[in-house]
Amino acid sequence: MKREKSPRVAFYTLGCKLNYAETEAMAQRMRENGYEVVDFKENADYYVINTCSVTQQAEKKCRQTINKLNNSFTAPNIALIGCYAQLASSKLASLSGVNIVLGTQDKFTLPTHIENHLGNRVTTPEVHRCAINEVHDFDAAFTQAGRTRAFLKVQDGCNYHCAYCTIPLARGESRNPRIDSLKQQAEKIAKAGIQEIVLTGVNIGDFGQTTNETMLDLLKTLEQVEGIERMRVSSVEPNLMTSDIIDFISQSSKFLPHFHIPLQSGSDAILKAMQRRYNTQIFQRKIEEIKTKIPNAFIGVDVIVGFPGETDELFEEAYQFMKALPVSFFHVFSYSDRPNTQSIELPNKVPPQIIQKRSKIINELAAEKQRTFYESQLETEEVVLFEKANKNEWMHGYTRNYIKVETPYRQKLAGTLQSVILKEIAPSGDVKIDMLTK
Repeated sequence: MKREKSPRVAFYTLGCKLNYAETEAMAQRMRENGYEVVDFKENADYYVINTCSVTQQAEKKCRQTINKLNNSFTAPNIALIGCYAQLASSKLASLSGVNIVLGTQDKFTLPTHIENHLGNRVTTPEVHRCAINEVHDFDAAFTQAGRTRAFLKVQDGCNYHCAYCTIPLARGESRNPRIDSLKQQAEKIAKAGIQEIVLTGVNIGDFGQTTNETMLDLLKTLEQVEGIERMRVSSVEPNLMTSDIIDFISQSSKFLPHFHIPLQSGSDAILKAMQRRYNTQIFQRKIEEIKTKIPNAFIGVDVIVGFPGETDELFEEAYQFMKALPVSFFHVFSYSDRPNTQSIELPNKVPPQIIQKRSKIINELAAEKQRTFYESQLETEEVVLFEKANKNEWMHGYTRNYIKVETPYRQKLAGTLQSVILKEIAPSGDVKIDMLTK
């Protein structure tokens, strides 16, 4: 059907890097179907929210975004897709302005549903949500347009069933495409002029479940892609971060000395209650192995504060363990009950005010760890990939080992790799540099 003008669609993403990759893939499909993708603050024929359900806060932000749309525009058309849409489709369909709700299996059919709704005032929201055990497809996704780096989706779903986590309920079983198809996607990213790729997924260390391949096979293949200078690996479970993978990254010319490894608690009692697949001894050995083989590696660590049963004594035990770890940063999450998870039934819930206090303590430790790591790297030479954004006449970028630097804005540096000397920590917390190339 020929249109007088292109319909306008706007996207908003909540949650993880994987969600961002999937949003960009859907935005590209909309462009290919003749739609104009516009900023979320602009007038659009449809507003699409890619939802997250990892925490209560993520769900709350989704509802707040819907309310803001209803307050800002007259009778907006809203489509909700993704994890929260899978887990709470009926609840979300009852909200004002929501016309389309697509769960995990159906979200990539978004263009068809929006096309069917254009020009028709929807009186009953359209909901598509299949049982999670029926979700088996892998939909390719990677960010590309206008970015300094790309997120490449290499895996989806999870076979782990940690006591607090909704992801297996929202995304289904672990699955992945074949390595050769991911290599082709990486080559497309390279042709777009993007120099850095971040591999993302739900549990990427579990790569190969559906293709009888391994994560190490994937890394070795992607390293051969011409035109990509840098590659990062996102979160990998400590029990899946093998010595072979660490050895490969330590010698790689493209995979960077940057690791993201979830710990969740520094107490073995809490780890057991969480149904994690390792203990603190295994985690510590893994961190020490990385730092021995790659001394300048940045290691970010996820931590959940306030899990049921976390007494003052167990929190102190966890704190002392984390304080002694040679890591670079803690990503701190406050525990919240999630529907249909095992932990919601556990006794000895930690009061919200105690969780807030403990989160503040770990965030302060995180800032201390990051500053210590930054200081250890001063007066060293590094290579920085500069972002394109101009923020109050300053620009930023990241070294190979994930140190954020700042320098006065120069457009010619945007999106380029530059050799620098790390000089001092600025009041902002970022690192000031001396350029080695003018």
